[in-house]
Amino acid sequence: MESNSSEPLLEDFLGSLLLERGLSRNTVESYRCDLEQQFGFLAATGRDPLAATRTDLQGWLDQLAGGGEDVAPVAPSTLRRKLACTRTFYRWMRREELIDGDPTRDLIVPAATRTLPLVLTRDQVQLLLAQPQGKDPLILRDKALLEVIYSCGLRASEAVGLEIGRIDFEAGFLRTVGKGGKERIVPFGSVAAAALIEWIEDGRGELLTDKSDAWLFLNARGGQLSRQALHATVRRYGRSAGLPAQLTPHTLRHTFATHLLAGGCDLRALQEMLGHADIATTQMYTHLSTDDLRSAYFAAHPRAA
Repeated sequence: MESNSSEPLLEDFLGSLLLERGLSRNTVESYRCDLEQQFGFLAATGRDPLAATRTDLQGWLDQLAGGGEDVAPVAPSTLRRKLACTRTFYRWMRREELIDGDPTRDLIVPAATRTLPLVLTRDQVQLLLAQPQGKDPLILRDKALLEVIYSCGLRASEAVGLEIGRIDFEAGFLRTVGKGGKERIVPFGSVAAAALIEWIEDGRGELLTDKSDAWLFLNARGGQLSRQALHATVRRYGRSAGLPAQLTPHTLRHTFATHLLAGGCDLRALQEMLGHADIATTQMYTHLSTDDLRSAYFAAHPRAA
């Protein structure tokens, strides 16, 4: 079966739901969305629906239950719906003699879990941001890069994709393009502004080439900084600061969000700054902030113990 043959297979299945079972078009479209999502997961692992095993399908459900980078875990009720859809589809394929067995027979809805991300304390952030020392162009770039990610809560792709023309120093805002090509405006503070100005005025020009004049952050050869290089930079300064080994650029985004909420930022405003389509994703940070408040309470209140 060719990798692109899942589309006619899906259309045949959806047609059977309409004609044989008489389901509504809205219900059929729900089946379509669930299965297209599943097919995308299978394709990423080199599988197609006809070759999918129980392990493949359980892996998809487990991934949905666990969430991921900027993706909230799927609710148990939604997981049950997706499992029902999956079983209906594979049992249809078996009736059509397209597959021999039923890989959905022993599938289960994973238990709801939420793994909270690593978040730095304020002292740890200060220690990390103090690591780039010196006037070398790459040092100035690194300092500005770390300051901007923490000041604005940018994703790694957003940071390396920043264009210099999207920085408004007078207004104290930058414009970034996030997931789905959606642009948003995010404010930045005076410390980040100072680091950016120093990088632009004293460092960037030494690396600049005609082909790289649009990008804010450049690599040593004057090209656009890559995500891999950004991750390596954050890890390097994290090691020199003695911070946890799992530190990533996304840790700074998590830390940005948590510190803002702990400081009283409105959840809807934070959603806008982070570029989350669903506020349920942003609400993850309320759990982190509550943990901070709880720790502070038990550390400070004389009758808390």
